[in-house]
Amino acid sequence: MARWVIHLDLDAFYASAEQLTRPTLAGRPVLVGGLGPRGVVAGASYESRVFGIRSAMPMAQARRLLPANGVIVPPRFRVYERLSQEVFAVVTSVAPVLEKISLDEAFAEPPSLTGASFDEVTAFGASLRARIRAETGLVASIGAGNGKQIAKIASDEAKPDGLLVVPQGTEREFLAPLPVRALWGIGPVAEGKLRFIGVQTLGQLAALSEPDAVATLGGVVGRDLRRLATGFDDRPVADRGETKQVSAETTFDTDIIDLASLKAEVRRIAVGAHKRLVKAERVARTVVIKLRHTDMHTVTRSETISAPTDDLAELSATAERLLLDPAEFGGIRLAGVAFSGLSVPHQDALFSLAAPATPSASTVVTAAAPVPAAPSEWRQGDDVVHPEFGTGWVQGAGHGRVTVRFEHRTSGPGVARTFPQSDPALTRGDPGDCLR
Repeated sequence: MARWVIHLDLDAFYASAEQLTRPTLAGRPVLVGGLGPRGVVAGASYESRVFGIRSAMPMAQARRLLPANGVIVPPRFRVYERLSQEVFAVVTSVAPVLEKISLDEAFAEPPSLTGASFDEVTAFGASLRARIRAETGLVASIGAGNGKQIAKIASDEAKPDGLLVVPQGTEREFLAPLPVRALWGIGPVAEGKLRFIGVQTLGQLAALSEPDAVATLGGVVGRDLRRLATGFDDRPVADRGETKQVSAETTFDTDIIDLASLKAEVRRIAVGAHKRLVKAERVARTVVIKLRHTDMHTVTRSETISAPTDDLAELSATAERLLLDPAEFGGIRLAGVAFSGLSVPHQDALFSLAAPATPSASTVVTAAAPVPAAPSEWRQGDDVVHPEFGTGWVQGAGHGRVTVRFEHRTSGPGVARTFPQSDPALTRGDPGDCLR
């Protein structure tokens, strides 16, 4: 019987969540991220992407590209997590087993679709997308196919706001013209190896003999990637559970015998662990290093930092402090770095939320200059509650005054009102208030 896997991906999730819960932002270029010197773009609405702005771009560069009606707001991960839970509750009502990849992305294998026809799967996907929009206000793109790989690529092709079902038996034809990087598991290194032998599309990869694929990409990896390129994918959809720790480690070709070389390797390993931390959309509070001596004796050391973070510089520096000098410990044959004590980043240090000293004229939101932390001080994007006007958010602050836009998910565009910055009637709101 035909197997059908669906892949659901929420379109421009962070920015869409801000546009949903702050209706004044709907239809406008919106960036989510930090305004400080190390700030990066955590999310970009489709309206901003037409100007060349992308996630992970330095915010300073993005600000130069942002049009005059663009808005920059800090991330509110509690809101994103709540919305994610709402969406996945809708999905699990029709597909009990959900393999979550991140807050905005998941696989499912709905039991009702076993043996279903193309038209039945299409109707299922359309109905699910409509339910998600109606019950949460968010837009999801869905791909469906005979396995996880096809479903994932189909949802990418369906974006934005689309549905693509790949008919059974057409998988190889669907994949053939796509670049090899479209396949999950092929990064820049593997792409370079394939390009070296003249392979640039998935059709060309599928046409390779298994020995050639293995010789180019390695044993298990080469065989599996070639098989995926042919459209065959029998990997199960399974609940991953909650991520408790992310890590990376390396066994060295020759033992490391000096501290400088060990630090350089640990910095490189920390980058790998950090990528997994970012992919899991978590921050970490504990850094663990593992060192294996030439005689196979293994030592682990850990340090818990003051506040959870995903700042690579801070995490790497902590890992380096934990190292033992090979001159005293002896040669090191393996080193590993792990980040644990994971949590949802309610205030993400990576995004450097403090505003820059010189605000850009290209944003509509007025950036507040850095001020000492105090209950009466406000920052653009802060959630606010007023006893008369209700739930709102800080649109701008400075010169002793704060402008608040009062609105939430179901209010429609709200009215902006300006208050003295120390007005006792303004109190900090729970980010979840905007979801009512």
